[in-house]
Amino acid sequence: MQSLAKSLTLFFATSGSLSLATAFAPKSAALTRSVSTISSRRISTTIAMSDAERYTIPDQPARFARAKKENNKRYLDIESVYDPSYLKGKRVAITGANRGIGLALATELVAQGGKLVAIVRASSEELDALNPDEVVIGIDVASDEACDTIASKITGGPVDILINNAGYFYEPVEMIDSLNFKEELKMIDICALGPLRVSANLYNNGILKEGSSIAMITSQGGSIDWRTTQNPNGGDYGHHMSKAAANMACVLLSQEFKDKKIPVGILHPGFNKTGMTAKYKEIWEIEGAVDASVGAKRVFHEIGQLSMERTGLFINCEDGLEIPW
Repeated sequence: MQSLAKSLTLFFATSGSLSLATAFAPKSAALTRSVSTISSRRISTTIAMSDAERYTIPDQPARFARAKKENNKRYLDIESVYDPSYLKGKRVAITGANRGIGLALATELVAQGGKLVAIVRASSEELDALNPDEVVIGIDVASDEACDTIASKITGGPVDILINNAGYFYEPVEMIDSLNFKEELKMIDICALGPLRVSANLYNNGILKEGSSIAMITSQGGSIDWRTTQNPNGGDYGHHMSKAAANMACVLLSQEFKDKKIPVGILHPGFNKTGMTAKYKEIWEIEGAVDASVGAKRVFHEIGQLSMERTGLFINCEDGLEIPW
């Protein structure tokens, strides 16, 4: 009997079922309590170890400092792990490809032999210089009417990858005495509903198909769990609400697209030196901000890891670890 109890304890500690372990254990109350306690301790230890390996940390300066201390090549030198060969010949649609991280993604894609389908409100000299395969202009992702026309303007057929990158960040810091509800709604419309509009139009019109993949460029700012660390005094309501809403849309989309065999990656691109983050330039170096060209390689590295097994995960492109919701 003691041998059986030990076997059951080990089995149920591994499987995580305490109630069944208790049910099948001998009727001794003391032994039952021992089985439950041992199982709980083992499960807690397993979860703690798993979380430490699975999730990145919220404190950006501490995260960067730790990477330097550990000489984390994945974090400090993306070239050491990045293999862009999968991009050659791939048709990749990128929203907001005319500037910022979107332009950096477009530049990296073309440099690796990919075929760029730029989806933008208006082109730019830098974008035109890349000689994209297609440029779909006049697309405001906050407009139902504009997004309804995207697929009809794409003439080269389905795309292998859709990168929903277009976003908006209201510059003034919002506090309770300086809330701008109009701007908050604009951020939610562009950052959360925008990717959904684009994805729906492309899928419903055959531009996204089985085997395609979707990368959603969101932000660690959408993690509710991290607000107590990253926003100890609150503020920036619209930005964080828009990114949390975007993350929710991404998870739901990843669930719906499972049977369609279209994986959805939810990506925090890392801290990049762009016009959108310029209001934080005094902390760029402290927090490990990188040139957008490096950020683009980090993003494409994670897109290259995307699969149905990893669909719906919220990933920090700096270190490849998950971000808690």
